[in-house]
Amino acid sequence: MPRLIYSLVTSTALLSATAAAAVEIKMVASNAVKETYLELLPEYQKATGNKVKVDWVGTLDIVQRIGKDGEVADVVIAPSFTIDELIKQGRLAAGRIDVAKSMVGVAIRPGAPKPDLSSATSLRRYLLGPNRIVISAGPSGMYLRELFAKTGIADVVKDRLTQLPPGASPGVYMAQGKADIGFTQVSEFLAIKGIEFLGPAPGEFQKVTIFSGGVHKNAPQAGAAKDLLKFLTGSAAAPILKKTGLQPGA
Repeated sequence: MPRLIYSLVTSTALLSATAAAAVEIKMVASNAVKETYLELLPEYQKATGNKVKVDWVGTLDIVQRIGKDGEVADVVIAPSFTIDELIKQGRLAAGRIDVAKSMVGVAIRPGAPKPDLSSATSLRRYLLGPNRIVISAGPSGMYLRELFAKTGIADVVKDRLTQLPPGASPGVYMAQGKADIGFTQVSEFLAIKGIEFLGPAPGEFQKVTIFSGGVHKNAPQAGAAKDLLKFLTGSAAAPILKKTGLQPGA
């Protein structure tokens, strides 16, 4: 294990785990942080002995499962506005922890014409052409639907626009040849093979989403959950966040 990560884990995550039996932490988390946490969580588990069981889902699934169905998970990672709403509902304990910042990215199907990302105007011109567009059901997709309506291009693109169901990947959809250009969180594109990632969306097409963590009010492993969030927001996590297309959230 890298010395820096080991030092962070032992100084934070072991606060409640030291001299106690290892526990299993249940986490329900957004797909936007999946690739980052696939690297970070094994280090936490090695150092503490705790196991982290994760369900990777879309934002709407988190709203349904935790907010409406009343499912209990020790830790929930979702867009900050979702965490705020779950705290307001009394599902999560007060004290939102911001874990990552994420930008909207743009990718294309290999061989598709490339848009000019130097300005929002040039990207809008591309979208008004014949190219098939795919967006997610998550925060970026919700924002872009509103933007298309606001800028008057919704009717023009509607027959070429696909908004995927919760949890489905625009990157995978393009890799299957079903769309020419797609938008979703940068971190979700970087993990997909068979597409060409072009970079962050320009101008008004860009929206930064803060992803946050919360501990369930009825969490069976509340202490370990709080320590895990300390680890995920520690300094040693920052390089992994950046490598996987995110930025520290605080």
